Amino acid sequence: MDGLIYSKLLETKEKLGAGFLMLIDPDKIPEENYLALADSADDCGVDAILVGTSFMLSVDFPKAIKKIKERTDKPVIIFPGSFAQINPFADAILFSSLLSGRNPVYLIEEQIKGAPLIKRCDIEPIPTGYLLIESGAITSVLYISGTQPIPREKADIACAHALAAQYMGMKLVYLEAGSGAEQPIPTKMVQYVSSYIDIPVIVGGGLKTPESCAEKVNAGASFIVVGNSIEKKFDPSYIKDLASAVHSKGKISV
Repeated sequence: MDGLIYSKLLETKEKLGAGFLMLIDPDKIPEENYLALADSADDCGVDAILVGTSFMLSVDFPKAIKKIKERTDKPVIIFPGSFAQINPFADAILFSSLLSGRNPVYLIEEQIKGAPLIKRCDIEPIPTGYLLIESGAITSVLYISGTQPIPREKADIACAHALAAQYMGMKLVYLEAGSGAEQPIPTKMVQYVSSYIDIPVIVGGGLKTPESCAEKVNAGASFIVVGNSIEKKFDPSYIKDLASAVHSKGKISV
């Protein structure tokens, strides 16, 4: 049986064609900025908020989650860089395994450490196959995970990894270019992976314009994640334009 938050995500996809997820990294921006982003979510077409960081340096992460949750009615989902980011204030967590890499820490060790905490915190786990795709830059997640990304031109390799995630019972596949990526996920790869598997595909990293978001949705993405460009250019009208492009599914010319 699917959990409440996952079911809501599927309902959003069914109703709007695709879902728009805003990523907040509270370790990168001041508290007043990330709370302003949370305040904007309800009115700007955001369907859920992901909160997480590849490398947690200074922030009081549970406090950040709690404050963000208090400012929005949208689902707040932990997008963890490690098991240390698990806390009871979120609605759910992307219980992800870095399938594109071969580092056992991010394939299974972090998950074993985190599973009892998730049960204790009573938050909804959403099993997710996490695939890092070459983006033209050494992103934080690449450096921290110590893994190689799937080459941009190797859609067949991405498809095989995504299918393995589906066969292992995961509910989502996340194609990730990484925060600050020079290039987003290739549209052809999004198309191939989305048509090859039966579970929803999330696409994130390097997306900066409504047109680029619409292009990935038209290619088959079920959810679009934007974080870095929103943090740099906080503008409610910009967030609305991104969300509208995702929800329009083909109404924006690309």
